[in-house]
Amino acid sequence: MTATRLDIHQLITNQIIAAIESGAGEFKLPWHRSGADLSQPRNIASQSVYRGINVLTLWLTAEAKGYPSGLWGTFNQWTALGAKIRKGEKASLVVFYKETIPSKIDETVDKKSCRIARATPVFALEQVEDYAPEISALEPDPSHNINCEAEAFIKKTGAIILHGGSAAYYQPANDGIHLPVKNAFIASESSSAEESYYATVFHELIHFTGRTDRCDRDLTGRFGTSAYAMEELIAELGAAFLCSHFKISSAPRKDHAQYLANWLSVMKSDKRAIFSAASQASRAVDFLLDDRGS
Repeated sequence: MTATRLDIHQLITNQIIAAIESGAGEFKLPWHRSGADLSQPRNIASQSVYRGINVLTLWLTAEAKGYPSGLWGTFNQWTALGAKIRKGEKASLVVFYKETIPSKIDETVDKKSCRIARATPVFALEQVEDYAPEISALEPDPSHNINCEAEAFIKKTGAIILHGGSAAYYQPANDGIHLPVKNAFIASESSSAEESYYATVFHELIHFTGRTDRCDRDLTGRFGTSAYAMEELIAELGAAFLCSHFKISSAPRKDHAQYLANWLSVMKSDKRAIFSAASQASRAVDFLLDDRGS
């Protein structure tokens, strides 16, 4: 009997759909991070942060299992450090793509680029023993100043930000980001008024990257009438990634609850949709963090 091939796209998409639907009507998505859960998932061997869909899947597992460290590694990587995986611990899966010219195309292959998705099992720091991480790997520098770093980052993007009015939006016609004045933002249960402001700026900055001469993000070909909602999903994810980078709480935006049914519908009909959105969000974040602007 031929073994059934693991459909990693469907598996992870189903996990994210289940996490969203478990909210029981509460608009709190799996990527909304509170101040206590801001760790960017990082590989223990390379110290590189995970990107795209892997950020979401590892956040989901960390939240469900209570793994605050954000440090992950394969069995061999932990073993090389002298650590042992605790008996009975189950691995989480991360996805990497391998460029190839396949002899035949199947459901695991991106037909445009001939990339095959490969699932790799990883374990969190909390699942191993006989390993003591450096404190600096787990805790932020106490001298870290969120406001200064966030303000410097926003300035370096070169984006024009206009304050006034009651709405937050990116306007392609003048290539400007429009925001209410800072003191118009209010605190929520999970974030301060200041954090709400910066999270909103980050969201609009992701929209700012979509222009042709930046990340050239045209979603109409794949998502059709859902393209606008998918752009909002990309901005949601990108803002969450930036909030994690700058240790700023990522609170739910109630004005985006209207897109929830659309996002779920697209994900249920297209198992690669959330992969594409997460990849586009990471690309936008990379563009903004590349010290461009003044």
